[in-house]
Amino acid sequence: MADTIKGRGSRQYLPGRFETTTVEAADDGWAPLAEPEAGPDPSRPRTEVHEESARSIVTRNRSPDVGFSQSVNPYRGCEHGCSYCFARPSHAYLNLSPGLDFETKIFAKTNAPELLRREFARPGYRPSPIALGINTDAYQPVERRLELTRRLVEVMLECRHPFSLVTKNALVERDLDLLQPLAALGLVHVYFSVTTLDPQLSARLEPRAAAPHARLRAMRRLHDAGVPVGVLFAPAIPWVNDHELEAVLEAARGAGAASAGYVLLRLPHEVAPLFRDWLEAHMPERAARVMAAVRQMRGGRDYESGFGARMRGRGPYADLLERRFALARRRAGYPAQSLAALDCSRFVPPLAAPAQRELF
Repeated sequence: MADTIKGRGSRQYLPGRFETTTVEAADDGWAPLAEPEAGPDPSRPRTEVHEESARSIVTRNRSPDVGFSQSVNPYRGCEHGCSYCFARPSHAYLNLSPGLDFETKIFAKTNAPELLRREFARPGYRPSPIALGINTDAYQPVERRLELTRRLVEVMLECRHPFSLVTKNALVERDLDLLQPLAALGLVHVYFSVTTLDPQLSARLEPRAAAPHARLRAMRRLHDAGVPVGVLFAPAIPWVNDHELEAVLEAARGAGAASAGYVLLRLPHEVAPLFRDWLEAHMPERAARVMAAVRQMRGGRDYESGFGARMRGRGPYADLLERRFALARRRAGYPAQSLAALDCSRFVPPLAAPAQRELF
């Protein structure tokens, strides 16, 4: 097995579940293997950004486990490289590896803002809050250059459309000039995913995400600017970061968070072998214990996909984690009521939307 790769969450090109063949070079003894051509160091794979034109941009779901019915994802793949990312298996649909390909081959939907505006202009469109970047982080590093998320937020502001977003990147601060007027109209919530307060553990779990202190600083700055903020302790991983639950909720509350939630580690499809490999690379002494605890909460398997259980798990550990969260939330002083509901009544279709300057 390859050594760990600096700045990457995975260390292998695990084939996707739809692959019918895999290729591996082997020396059959008849002739020496061809010398590889000079090129990029394979131990340090570079990020490739591929621009694509999407056919649609709004995804709809009826899952009872999530608090939204519409989502928008401007990117496929995520350079943050979180070893546990539940979205990794989606790269298998592209005939790419959910391992290193997921975090090094990023697909940008360059026409996303135009598609969103077109969706809002449909005569039969009825607004409901949109979750922005819920599958992969809308503020991942490539956003600094492409600004697709910023342009989507501009459409939200133009049309007075409510939305929420979850991010691990302090880059969200860049768009305060848009988020502030949206917040004044009750149209936006921003959640920060904080998995740990330990920068060394964060650098291994989520190598290209913002450091924990940077996320908390960004949370404080958004809060001070009047933007409602919350925290997600996600994922909770037994014997890895679960002991930090109370500390994360307290630190986030101190940074202005008015809402808190948590999600148990999810290991669908190729994520399970990838995460087991991560454990063997970074925490070999506790790898077996971690996976034993995971299976205890998943009915003896690596993962259960059923509604209700997939986010929280079941069994004694899952019950204990739920009780710990409820107690930590109360002790940290979170309001009894979560963030105020987003306002859908202000929506104006694009062609009739007033100019942004009229907000001021």
